[in-house]
Amino acid sequence: MASSIHKVQRLLNRHFINTHFRHALRLSTQQSTKDDKETHFGFEKVKESEKHKKVFEVFENVALDYDIMNDAMSLGIHRLWKDYFMWSLLPTDGTKLLDVAGGTGDIAFRFINYVKNNNLKDCHVTISDINPHMLEVGKLRSSKLGHNTNIISWKEANAEQLDFEDNMFNVYTIAFGIRNVTHIDKVLSEAYRVLQPGGRFMCMEFSHLENSMAQWLYDQYSFQIIPVLGQVIAGKWQPYKYLVESIRQFPNQEHFKQMIEEAGFRQVSYDNLTLGVVSIHSGYKL
Repeated sequence: MASSIHKVQRLLNRHFINTHFRHALRLSTQQSTKDDKETHFGFEKVKESEKHKKVFEVFENVALDYDIMNDAMSLGIHRLWKDYFMWSLLPTDGTKLLDVAGGTGDIAFRFINYVKNNNLKDCHVTISDINPHMLEVGKLRSSKLGHNTNIISWKEANAEQLDFEDNMFNVYTIAFGIRNVTHIDKVLSEAYRVLQPGGRFMCMEFSHLENSMAQWLYDQYSFQIIPVLGQVIAGKWQPYKYLVESIRQFPNQEHFKQMIEEAGFRQVSYDNLTLGVVSIHSGYKL
């Protein structure tokens, strides 16, 4: 009986979220002009005003199966990448982390475990995501894990226009999220704004392999296998086709490094993982 009630509540919550968000999207679309610029949505060309809605729908569709599909698509290696990402961050006492596009909590939960295992003091993580469905999945996971609610908070926000004050955090992370935005430069600018002087920016994203033969093999796996896994496991192939295409559209390591520097960050570097399947970019607000 309790299970049935929870299912009904989740359906009602989802209906409310969908209605609220789609109304906002309609208003946004009505404000678009005839000279609306084009951008890419995977390999498809769309108006900039349309991409926001399309990306929202992708993650609305994959939210409940997101973690299962991550395991299937990466053969579980994504867990090692994320562990290494947190090890590279090395939080200290007083770390105030903003984890953007972190809805399901993979990075934030690793941060919480690191804080607990190392007995760090006065730390906090704010999980920000534009998609309320992803945040709901993260909140459910956090509740099941019994996290101390004093160390974690949640915020529905657009990475291109964050609703946070200047110089508010000393660490900003974004993992596998920045390739889905419309304006990467705006996201980087906002990251710079909300970080304190001396604060660190860290981004983990799918990238480009160093070896051409390895890239070819990776392409075959990505385009031939991953959408099929999406259909078999999640009953949907279109969202995973987009996710694969969005990886290929993302700037290579050197280009993205330059974009981070142009946003104002210094001591910018990157670390390739698994031959460049994934790269971790780091920079400081100095």
